[in-house]
Amino acid sequence: MNPTAASSPDAPRPMPRHTARRSLRTLFAATVTELFRRERRLALFGFALLALLVPLALAGALDERTLRGANVWLKPMKFALSLGLFALTTAWFVGHLLPAARRLRALDWIVWVLIGSAGFELAYIALQAGLGRGSHYNVGDPLHAALYGLMGLGALSLTATQPALAWLLLRHADPRRAPAYRLAVLIGLVLTFVLGAGVGGLLSGMQPPETAALPVIGWSLAGGDLRPAHFLGIHAQQALPLVGFVVAGVKARSASHKVWAAAAAYLLLFLAALAWGLPGRP
Repeated sequence: MNPTAASSPDAPRPMPRHTARRSLRTLFAATVTELFRRERRLALFGFALLALLVPLALAGALDERTLRGANVWLKPMKFALSLGLFALTTAWFVGHLLPAARRLRALDWIVWVLIGSAGFELAYIALQAGLGRGSHYNVGDPLHAALYGLMGLGALSLTATQPALAWLLLRHADPRRAPAYRLAVLIGLVLTFVLGAGVGGLLSGMQPPETAALPVIGWSLAGGDLRPAHFLGIHAQQALPLVGFVVAGVKARSASHKVWAAAAAYLLLFLAALAWGLPGRP
């Protein structure tokens, strides 16, 4: 290596740390501003759930009680994070609608169903955590059985908001966005309901095992755990649109083929996780 090359005034220099931090702060601020511009209600709700992670983490640090081998506050934390990202991602995709479509009553229904169902689910999970009791699979008396059923209905309603939004996007999407990206968003929203709600129905009647659990997320390494498949189903909302964003600059027809290929690969991954999580599978 030529030592003079590195010191040449024309050689690229690494970005100073303070400049990189300033750029990240600017990007974060712009993203937050854009989320509020696209759908203020969902942005407020999503960031409120993420802010809840602080008191929930504090409660977990001060409260040593456990349930099924995990701190009682770990489940509310995981749900606050997941539901917060779900709301913010939905808010982002609302911004793909034409401005007039953002005033449709159908969109109001989508927003309030999402907020109501997610809010109820997290509130019940946090309440049960505070009481040191389970929220899921707690059906030992009529009251808790009814509340667990309502939580399942809420989860179904939550995921159903995504194909409803996909329908609005199919009819009222801003045409300036790349076709492959629009396709990826539509597929991701539909699969979120089909896969997420589908395996959620199976999971609601089959309590995961406690053995060989991964740290923090708690998934079993021994099989018979449907939570990884459920995770893949719910987060199709983010995964496939990200693929569409990456390939959007490719020639339109080729990019669409890549989106369909990615959707097929994602579905195969989901099916593998589903087979691994079914009872009796090694």
